[in-house]
Amino acid sequence: MFKENPNKTGKNAETIIGQSVKVEGDFVGDGDVVVEGVVIGNLKTQNHLTIGSEAKIQAEIAAGSAFVAGEIIGNVKIGDYLELTATGSIDGDISAGSISIERGAKINGKVSIGGEVTVKNGKKNSVKEVVDEASV
Repeated sequence: MFKENPNKTGKNAETIIGQSVKVEGDFVGDGDVVVEGVVIGNLKTQNHLTIGSEAKIQAEIAAGSAFVAGEIIGNVKIGDYLELTATGSIDGDISAGSISIERGAKINGKVSIGGEVTVKNGKKNSVKEVVDEASV
């Protein structure tokens, strides 16, 4: 299983991709998503995304918030908060409103952090607008 995150354990997840599941293609949802298996393609959700420690993701990702304990190869765009654990790794560019990186985590790419995740018409976009505009 993935490292325990007391606030985001997947109990309210709308979609769970288990350890034995491999998904290829575009996955788009509005609810909380938990990935414990393999995803190849694109992954987009308006709400929270949890990537378990055994998960292998090769995809462009857009989410409202995220907890990453597994491996991601691809760009990551998070409207609000990204938490990267010691077992997590991201090989791609990251854009997030705020970020927490635990000692031991691996990042290979450009990181953009701050309230100005995406600007349109001179104003900060909402989390929904950031995820909607992501080219996933």
